[in-house]
Amino acid sequence: MKPTLGFLVLLVSISCVAPSGAPDAAADPLPSWSDGVTRQRIIEFVTTVTDPENPGFVPVEERIATFDNDGTLWSEQPVYFQLAFAIDRVNAMASEHPEWKQEEPFKSVLQSDLGALTGMDMHDLMTLLMASHAGMTTAEFREIVHEWLSTARHPQLDRPYTELVYQPMLELLDYLRDNGFETWIVSGGGVEFMRPWVEEVYGIPPQQVVGSRLKTEFRMTSDGPRLVRLPEIDFIDDKEGKPVAINHIIGRRPIAAFGNSDGDLQMLQWTAAGDGERLMVYVHHTDADREWAYDRDSHIGRLDRGLTEAAKNGWTVIDMQDDWLQIYPNE
Repeated sequence: MKPTLGFLVLLVSISCVAPSGAPDAAADPLPSWSDGVTRQRIIEFVTTVTDPENPGFVPVEERIATFDNDGTLWSEQPVYFQLAFAIDRVNAMASEHPEWKQEEPFKSVLQSDLGALTGMDMHDLMTLLMASHAGMTTAEFREIVHEWLSTARHPQLDRPYTELVYQPMLELLDYLRDNGFETWIVSGGGVEFMRPWVEEVYGIPPQQVVGSRLKTEFRMTSDGPRLVRLPEIDFIDDKEGKPVAINHIIGRRPIAAFGNSDGDLQMLQWTAAGDGERLMVYVHHTDADREWAYDRDSHIGRLDRGLTEAAKNGWTVIDMQDDWLQIYPNE
């Protein structure tokens, strides 16, 4: 029986429709990226490690990609956003601590001395964080973080902090996951500060977040078991601490690592030292018009030694001004 014209049209129509949920091969996975060398390197790397016929193929279970957070996935100027949270917490708690008016670093916070805040050393930062982040249960802290993010706005850009994530990096996270990668955050920021919101914003579940942490104590109370945050540092996930934490928590060396500062250098070095195909990427803040331009001399997110190492070793450096067509979502 000869097929009718209507049947042939229907058959062609069905063959042209992808099954529900199937990716569109023609769709651009990185639409906010300029069509340049950086984008090509990323796509070539992903194509290589996911092709079973390629000598550089990497099994799915070994496709680990780690990302710094501040300055890599979202902005970090004029101060780290977690420090902005701590500053707001100190101001909210100041009435209970009149001694802070004369004690540093609290005095600078209460006087809104931005110069002093950006020049704080690690001891001062830890003092602020312990005062503003401890003395409560993990559940209480999670609610405080949620509440702050729902109301706080960036002082210069007048947008919620969770809108100051980089659209190109959101696309990259999706692209990697679509190709069988596990995407992890490995950040110097507080792990309990990031976990309440990263899944909604980045699509990264809280168990795939590695960060700095305070000591936490289990207590059995009249209301049941509680985890209480203590004013003591447990681990700083920065510089040499990042490879240590990756080994301890992830248990596999990444095959791709993304950072933006010298605090990420050791993570990229650790990644580069593995066998097989590797991708080491620095985000270089070069766009003073759409974001900020800073590198070797910055107090926040300094990228000095890392730039030198990237040039020497042939690592990929994202030029924000040239490589990204768009900075933030909904621009």
